[in-house]
Amino acid sequence: MSGNYYFVIVGHYDNPLYKTDLASATRSDVKKDDHRHLAQFVAHAALDLVDEHMWASNSMYLKNVDKFNDWTVSAFVTAGRMRFIMLHDVKNDDGIKNFFQEMYEIYVKHALNPFYEPNTPIDSAAFERKTQTCARKYLTG
Repeated sequence: MSGNYYFVIVGHYDNPLYKTDLASATRSDVKKDDHRHLAQFVAHAALDLVDEHMWASNSMYLKNVDKFNDWTVSAFVTAGRMRFIMLHDVKNDDGIKNFFQEMYEIYVKHALNPFYEPNTPIDSAAFERKTQTCARKYLTG
């Protein structure tokens, strides 16, 4: 992937249901660990701004809602008010929008599983695999 991306699905109680680091593979483990903690902090800090933009817009894709140093925060709010948040350091609006729309389809299919309890963390190898495939499809430059 040409840039660094951090994707998180946030539940109704501001709890992370799913999070993944979609960074390029050239980073060292120490720097990647620092990046993960910073990304979690920035994503959580942006939740209030996402909520403000959510009520001001009738679009599901909220585009860029916040910026922290070189990180930009984009958001997508589902019909059930689940928040998809993407931190990225490159401009790729169309790719991120398409990624969010496809991840929304994948999330809805997962949520319709009778064995999935809503608002609980998603721990599925198939979901992870589909996320990585989506990322390769839309987030590569």
